[in-house]
Amino acid sequence: MDIALCIIDTENMELEFSGANNPLLLVRNEELQVFKGDKMPIGIHHRAKEPFNLHTINLQEGDILYTHSDGYVDQFGGPEGKKFMSKKFKELLVEIHKKDMQEQKSILENTLMDWMKNTEQVDDVLVMGVRI
Repeated sequence: MDIALCIIDTENMELEFSGANNPLLLVRNEELQVFKGDKMPIGIHHRAKEPFNLHTINLQEGDILYTHSDGYVDQFGGPEGKKFMSKKFKELLVEIHKKDMQEQKSILENTLMDWMKNTEQVDDVLVMGVRI
């Protein structure tokens, strides 16, 4: 199973993150920072005894944090029936990050629906955003 785990300490404006195949995306001042998860799942796996890397991140007011499953970026569609892809997803997040969270949700949903058109959804889709 893949997961992104975050602990946010609002008093000290600090975040701790570990990821199992999932990254943490941080948008600050129009710039995207990517904190990569480890390339291993949680649970039974040949690297199961290895610890996950812990990222400690100093937060600033106005930062926006995003975690997501692979469903959005792996969704097929578009004019050539290809995957949406991580680069396009990250660009979309930077483009919409200043909008209120409800509007971001609508844009993400509509963008995915437009991308899919008549293509079946291939996986679960989860995008979670938190504004500090």
